[in-house]
Amino acid sequence: MRFRVRFFCFLFGVTCLQAARPNVVIILADDLGYGDLGCYGNPRFKTPRIDRMAAEGARLTQFNCPAPFCAPTRASLMTGRQPFRCGMTQNPAPDGGSEADALFLPKSELTLAQVLKSAGYVTGMVGKWHLGHKPGTLPTDRGFDEYFGIPYSNDMRPVQVLEGAQVAEYPVVQATLTTRYARRAADFIRRQKDGPFFLYFAEAMPHKPLAASEKHYKQGAAGLYGDALADLDDSVGAVLDALKETGVDEQTLVLFTSDNGAWFGGSCGGLRGMKGTSYEGGYRVPMIARWPGRIPAGHVSDGLATMMDIFATVLKAADAGMPDDRVLDGRDLMPLFTRDAGSPHEFIFGHQGPRLATVRDARWKLHVLPPRMMALKPGADGRWQDPRAPDGVTILAPFEQYNLDAPPGLTTGVEPKAMQLFDLQNDPGEQKDVAAEHPGEVKRLKAAFDAMNRQVPEVAEVRRAPYPKVVK
Repeated sequence: MRFRVRFFCFLFGVTCLQAARPNVVIILADDLGYGDLGCYGNPRFKTPRIDRMAAEGARLTQFNCPAPFCAPTRASLMTGRQPFRCGMTQNPAPDGGSEADALFLPKSELTLAQVLKSAGYVTGMVGKWHLGHKPGTLPTDRGFDEYFGIPYSNDMRPVQVLEGAQVAEYPVVQATLTTRYARRAADFIRRQKDGPFFLYFAEAMPHKPLAASEKHYKQGAAGLYGDALADLDDSVGAVLDALKETGVDEQTLVLFTSDNGAWFGGSCGGLRGMKGTSYEGGYRVPMIARWPGRIPAGHVSDGLATMMDIFATVLKAADAGMPDDRVLDGRDLMPLFTRDAGSPHEFIFGHQGPRLATVRDARWKLHVLPPRMMALKPGADGRWQDPRAPDGVTILAPFEQYNLDAPPGLTTGVEPKAMQLFDLQNDPGEQKDVAAEHPGEVKRLKAAFDAMNRQVPEVAEVRRAPYPKVVK
């Protein structure tokens, strides 16, 4: 039917927007590090379906999150705006105290799902929302026609799966969660194949607690993290297979990325730091784009890009129109995906809680605030006692989780202090502070930082840092 409609439009010169608009699938991994995938150089973890997706599309090497933890990044993806603009600089958490329990994406913010829905898209979400978990703040309240998933991190009690706004499962068997999420995502594609549709698939893995299906658990040589990645890889494959089976593969833009850097057990690909820190290991993540016939196979771009760009890229591809009543920080990435184009950004910025902390360009990175380091206090046995560890009752996952002895990023380098400058081109691991040798670059970057920082709301003090705890 869709082909006949297009042929009719071609013959009679009629513009058929709905038929021409692409489907959109965004797959967001949770805590997937820059170096976790084979296509980003990992020799140990096996991710053949994601690697093939990269080979069939485009891969970015300098894609950054605006914050090194979950909710602010997800808010930026949904709104195209910096966390300080869209009111999400901390993580909502039902078990994190009254302040964290009450957090949600302000209703004044316009989500990607709302814009696409108004443009005629059917919208569905599977997985982790983390932009509010109380009635009135869930995905089905913010533009999604349907929702299935845990509305926050898979280690935040109560760990429960919602169907829409109703509890569908508690406690959650996390070993089968990735497989069930993939099945639900593929089912949405099959049901909505006549499109256009928007699927936001926010995976649970490899966020702790790690879990894997019987198909992969202890079947490989890369440990529990590798097992969880194998499930994640299968789930991406299930989505791509569903697109091909339904005949909409060439009509669908698929984006794959992560919300921040890796946790213990993963790999930040030779970068310093990890999730929760303001080094590159916290901010830089994979980004893969696939759209057969529109994005050339095997393309690689080193252009700077950020999570907010997804908003602009999708709306431009969908011809859905950009909101014009607010500041948008995202830019269209299709030039980076399709050719050797320059970055749409001269500078990008990183948050520490409600404050801006870093600014970088294609080569240089300035830590205006002292870089944050991980500071999880070990017990008498030298291990960190995770208060959200699997307990076999409320959190059902393997007990053998990774700990302090498996950092994903570099732990070496100069001691952190304010106004450190790193040459990311020659020192991607942020080992040597070169501020004294390049005062001109410090001045230039600080001027860009100050210009953006003047737009950040005043804060009386930095609130308790979001999980996990960090120190300066």
